[in-house]
Amino acid sequence: MGPSVFQLQCTCNNYPWGRVGESSLSARLCSKTPNTGFKIENKPYAEMWMGDYPVQPARSLKTGEELHKIVDEDKEGLLGKNVMEKFGGVLPFLPKILSIEKALELQIHPDKDLAAKLHAKNPDQFTDDNHKPEIAIALGKFEVFVGWKATPDIEALFDVLQPIKKFLPNGQTHFNNETLKRVCQNILTSSDDSIKECQEQLGKLPREKFGKQAYILDLLPRLQGQYSIEDPGNLVTLLCMNFLTLEAGESIYVPADCPQHEDAYLSGDIVECMARSNNVLNTGFCPRAKRDSIELFTEALTFSPHNANHAMLGATKSSKGKMGKTVDYAPPMSEFSMLKTSLQAGEKEIQDEIAGPSVIFATSGAGKMKACEEDFDIDEGYIFFAGPGVEIEFSSERGLEVYRAYAE
Repeated sequence: MGPSVFQLQCTCNNYPWGRVGESSLSARLCSKTPNTGFKIENKPYAEMWMGDYPVQPARSLKTGEELHKIVDEDKEGLLGKNVMEKFGGVLPFLPKILSIEKALELQIHPDKDLAAKLHAKNPDQFTDDNHKPEIAIALGKFEVFVGWKATPDIEALFDVLQPIKKFLPNGQTHFNNETLKRVCQNILTSSDDSIKECQEQLGKLPREKFGKQAYILDLLPRLQGQYSIEDPGNLVTLLCMNFLTLEAGESIYVPADCPQHEDAYLSGDIVECMARSNNVLNTGFCPRAKRDSIELFTEALTFSPHNANHAMLGATKSSKGKMGKTVDYAPPMSEFSMLKTSLQAGEKEIQDEIAGPSVIFATSGAGKMKACEEDFDIDEGYIFFAGPGVEIEFSSERGLEVYRAYAE
């Protein structure tokens, strides 16, 4: 049996929507872990993964062994009996740092039933049978499309904007969720020429036609420049989805089967945590050849949240922080919650024992971490795994912000 607290090394992927070189926070944080050989180059860096998922696993910094193999060797000791019984012998969550330069694919994450069917049919594309609800916490300004607009707001656009009326099913003007589903399907199945014509016509309309949603005219050329004027994702998001700008510390919760730009993201740096899965269905902001079945996508959609405020996930003071320096982001699901500890110079925090596994990572500052009677440096970009039943003390002489994803 090895130690229950140990430092991790992680890697960054290079999806084209990521920020380039030193402008990518995910790359900068990844580079801070010592003795890994990771060097930032002039290319996109999108996501740093910090879990045991085998596609991009974290490793022990000391031994180089993959985290899922370490967990396999002592599942009950490193996960705890309750987590092992509820979720099997794996870490039930996957934390990441994302650095987003442009919109990600328009996609949904299938729920558990659909994920199981897709995995059984095509395990190469759908690599697990789990759902993928998630949270996103802004580390600075974060632009995001999430969930559906309130029905009256969607209806208001289709009432007055002539270029989009062709997407209404059978000329229907009264909106309900079935109408919205058919509108999305009609947009996504339209020809490139039809989508282009619609966007050109929308761009020529006066701002007053859009009422309180005139921001659509500002975002439309931006999205067209990132992908193309023929991309149907531009219309689905701008006409039907909520657009929010979050500031540091604000967060959203995105359930499985909710429409997203890879979690509805447009730009910014975020902490993301999700149930342990990598399943997605893509239908926009990508070439046609990479789009999944539109029929499958639309039939899998649900219609919650149907209000921007319902997507927000507030932070509450955590009872696990003995000194009052810790807040908890707790989504309505059992796979994980997220603690954030913020220390000013000279402050400390003690976190109570957690009955399951956790992944701890610093996004800014520097300090010390004490656990299992051992002292660790915890600087910006450092990442640790902690098993159950460990009290942890953080301290800093110049300020420190630490996140801790956990399950119990």
